[in-house]
Amino acid sequence: MSYVGPDFDPPQPRRSRRGPLTIALAALVPGALAGYVVWQAVGDDSGGGSDRAVPASSSSAPGSAPPSSRASASATDDARPSDSSTPAPSSSSSSSSSSSKPAASGSLKGKVIVIDPGHNPDNFRHTSEINRKVNIGTNWKECDTTGTSTNAGYTEARFTLDVAHRMRAILEKRGATVKLTQDGDRSFGPCVDERARIGNTAHADAVVSLHADGSAAGNRGFHVILPASVHAGAADTRPIAAASRDLGEHIAGLFVRETGSAPSNYVGDGTGLVVRKDLGGLNLSTVPKVFIECGNMRDTKDAALLTSGAWREKAARGISEGIVGFLHG
Repeated sequence: MSYVGPDFDPPQPRRSRRGPLTIALAALVPGALAGYVVWQAVGDDSGGGSDRAVPASSSSAPGSAPPSSRASASATDDARPSDSSTPAPSSSSSSSSSSSKPAASGSLKGKVIVIDPGHNPDNFRHTSEINRKVNIGTNWKECDTTGTSTNAGYTEARFTLDVAHRMRAILEKRGATVKLTQDGDRSFGPCVDERARIGNTAHADAVVSLHADGSAAGNRGFHVILPASVHAGAADTRPIAAASRDLGEHIAGLFVRETGSAPSNYVGDGTGLVVRKDLGGLNLSTVPKVFIECGNMRDTKDAALLTSGAWREKAARGISEGIVGFLHG
């Protein structure tokens, strides 16, 4: 998701990294604090790999959006937090009760998991189509957006599809049936309402929408977006809100454990969890679903992680193990 563009809100004041953020980490999973301290000590510069992106030479480079698309990538279903967004409760009891559980083992045979790789590498070629408004229950929003990118041109759409492929391999080995909302096989989209419909039609046991943020430099870390309790128009998340929170808490805890990344220092009050009611992909879902912003592509240290194949494998494992923990209760 991108928070850049005309709708950008200044980031919240930075919090002390040694204060509530450290406490939130300790509440997430055993060992998470130690991983974060190591991350701080080494400056998190070790995450970049041989596949780190290089500056795109032209707008037609595979998977790269042109500079104009990246600069104006103000998202729709992937919009900046609106006034309706609220941080999730930050009590340690809420975080530790679910995310401190070890990754569950066992077969996922009979389980259906839908992975929603955010955006599409070719969205920037279809601006009129993705700008078409769709009804998300609470209001109307654009069909889809281009997403964001690192300063070197590695796009969010490439990132999300790569992590989706890694997750599919992990989860299929566990016996799950895995479906993707798009697999680089569409010229644009799908629209946010269709993304929700794919999970609903599949009667998915869990759906995760993959993203990476486009916030200001210095804003770091991941956050999981949970659906608010919404009942408006075609949107009714009341039956899935609690289960979606459970899914999100499991993912947040295992993401910390596997990647060593810290919860966001600019949204979520250090919990790594944010509740929103302005996202069509959540509003229109009838099955447990969350979004995850894996890091901030516009921060150089986060970008070094996001562009590392080794780190993306860890991210895929953390998200997948969170899903497994949720499904096995």
